[in-house]
Amino acid sequence: MPIQYEHSRAISRDEFTGLLRRSTLAERRPVDDAPCIEAMLMHANLLCTAWDGETLVGVARSVTDFVYCCYLSDLAVDLAYQKQGIGRELIRLTQSQLGERAKIILLSAPKATEYYPRIGFKPHDSAWIIPARETLE
Repeated sequence: MPIQYEHSRAISRDEFTGLLRRSTLAERRPVDDAPCIEAMLMHANLLCTAWDGETLVGVARSVTDFVYCCYLSDLAVDLAYQKQGIGRELIRLTQSQLGERAKIILLSAPKATEYYPRIGFKPHDSAWIIPARETLE
């Protein structure tokens, strides 16, 4: 059965955390903090998913204004399904839901730094982050 892609299908906390654990993202996501995971799903306003039957095998979770920018905060593909183009297709589906001027912005997981340039992403020299609750000087 071919992989099915959706852009309006809700997923449960357990489906999301299960996929994160089957990908490499569980290392950097609060998979044991149920309220945080639920809030991540509730407040994402674009969720593109990949399914093998009823099994969630990929997700692209974004926060966006749909017109100017889209922060792709999670791109996860089950390790057993990687290298089949699922991540690329999830990004394409995300793009298809955005306006023609909207750019996708993301912070790469350490293990994916070579993946994004291969599919067309460009590095950005002036991205900045501040850890949660760190006091500004």
